[in-house]
Amino acid sequence: MIGAQYTEKVRGDRTSTAAIRGRTVFSYTRSMPGPGASACVLASGGLDSAVLVGAALRSYRSVQPLYVRSGLRWEKVELRYLRRFLAALPSDRLRPLAVIDLPMADLYGHHWSTTDSTTPGYDAGDASVYLPGRNLTLFSKAAAFCALERIPVLLCGILSANPFPDGTPSFFRSMERAIERGLGRKVRLRAPFRRLTKEILVRRGRALPLGLTFSCIDPLGMLHCGRCCKCAERLRAFERAGVRDPARYSGGRRRIPRRAGSARRQRPLGA
Repeated sequence: MIGAQYTEKVRGDRTSTAAIRGRTVFSYTRSMPGPGASACVLASGGLDSAVLVGAALRSYRSVQPLYVRSGLRWEKVELRYLRRFLAALPSDRLRPLAVIDLPMADLYGHHWSTTDSTTPGYDAGDASVYLPGRNLTLFSKAAAFCALERIPVLLCGILSANPFPDGTPSFFRSMERAIERGLGRKVRLRAPFRRLTKEILVRRGRALPLGLTFSCIDPLGMLHCGRCCKCAERLRAFERAGVRDPARYSGGRRRIPRRAGSARRQRPLGA
């Protein structure tokens, strides 16, 4: 297979179970077909895609995790976390991780996502982390991968809070049609968590090794910084879910501070 040249071996035992330590990993399977199909999961190493991998293992015969490397500042750490997370999943339905490259630094220029510039702060909000064309380019290359590997379904972990134009149902429908016309093969795009909040996802995926997921855009070594808006999103989700966050933070932070925000707000790219 063409994809074999960029796959990585992910360790794991061979038990065909979707349970960890005797607990059900995930029960939410709406928008997912039965176990007769195979699927590719866009896996970032973060909470949403990690729980999506767990859900897909319950719903598909074969699950291909795919990481798209774009030259963003947090990717080296994120990819290490993703490899560890996948290695901890006890399922023989899980294929080895595939990593493909989609450089974006030439397009984004001297932006905080590709340089050492100050990242959006704790209270900056979703708009500050918008990267134009991010999903458009991700889905295009990932769909080509699926077509070459003959995988009929591409899954992503977009949630209800996603405010961006490339995260809407109408975008998905249009993208799916464009992929079929451009590749001559139908690849279904699915976002089964589109109506869920992150705190619901935390509750439903808490039996997974969520301590092996990474959410930070300004990592300090292998630690979450605890100061950026993506750390804030994670901390709030765990607090609202009533679940202890097993992630490691710089300075040991695991709770939302009373007065948050150490980094300045950033103007969105392209604004």
